[in-house]
Amino acid sequence: MLKPRKVWDGIYLVGGPQLTDDRDCCIYLVDGGSELALIDAGLGFSCHAVLENIKMLGLDTILLKYVIATHGHIDHIGGLRYFKDLGLTVICHEMEYGAVVKGEARLTAEWYYGVKYRPVSADLLLKGEMQDIPVGNLVLRCLHTPGHTPGGISPYVDINDTRVLFGQDIHGPFDPSWGSDMEKWRDSMHKLLELEADILCEGHFGIYSPADKVREYIQYYLDYHCK
Repeated sequence: MLKPRKVWDGIYLVGGPQLTDDRDCCIYLVDGGSELALIDAGLGFSCHAVLENIKMLGLDTILLKYVIATHGHIDHIGGLRYFKDLGLTVICHEMEYGAVVKGEARLTAEWYYGVKYRPVSADLLLKGEMQDIPVGNLVLRCLHTPGHTPGGISPYVDINDTRVLFGQDIHGPFDPSWGSDMEKWRDSMHKLLELEADILCEGHFGIYSPADKVREYIQYYLDYHCK
């Protein structure tokens, strides 16, 4: 098993395959000093392990304030109920309401994992193209990047002249049953390229840096899906 690790100043990998549960997406932690935020929540069977990993890094789980769902697939949102019960503020884009809040099975893709999603109320529904979430002394900029799903977001944060992008599920997959739209996805990928991020924290395949590797990763999937 892998151990949780620091990605950059204030950014940590605290969950994911070989770290918590092989069915989890990669779960990241943003440390803003006085507050902590989770990027995604995993499938839901390893939430306690996520907390233990945060403690292993020497951080105080009492400071956990937000859990931000990048989109509504169950391997990203299955743990939302657990963290909400701990008092965290649940955040997602309003266009993921059907998955996160209503728990519509076709939108959560729960059939893929054979796991039943437990719906949870969202404390903050993001709207429009961009919305900022202060996390202590940092600001997470939540960019709407539809395509994989209708309400997918790609948060990013600038720390010490370095831009860290949480680009979950850039690679896909795509299915019209959960609202995939390839034209919107292509537009979203171009938006991500324009960010010129230095570090990419991806949803299933880990961390990419420096900037040229980030661009290469995004461009690869653009080329692959746009043949």
